[in-house]
Amino acid sequence: MKYTRFEELPCWQDARELSRMVFDLIHLNALSGDYSFKDQIWRAAGSVMDNIAEGFDDGSTNEFVRFLGYAQRSTGEIQSQLYRALDCGYISQEQFNTVYHMASSCRKQIKGFRRYLRSHRSE
Repeated sequence: MKYTRFEELPCWQDARELSRMVFDLIHLNALSGDYSFKDQIWRAAGSVMDNIAEGFDDGSTNEFVRFLGYAQRSTGEIQSQLYRALDCGYISQEQFNTVYHMASSCRKQIKGFRRYLRSHRSE
């Protein structure tokens, strides 16, 4: 399937869902006072979506692969921040598991897409 808009990409759709999940977390009462933490995890969630879109719109496969790398790394940042939120008592183990699983799924999907694009550069 040839994608014509970044919104059609399954990895962008999952990144959007991950962003929604992070949004829900940062609006919990336990997180309300930690503005720095909320800002950092929110920016990382936005970075996943935005880098996929930005790379897609560049038109160059090499640049797209590079931007997907940024998006992939941002999912790892979210996962690390989830541990901080759990350790600080901001979120429950169940909340951690749910969002961490989504971030893992998103990360794997981006990684697979990068691998696919690298193997089909010359076509």
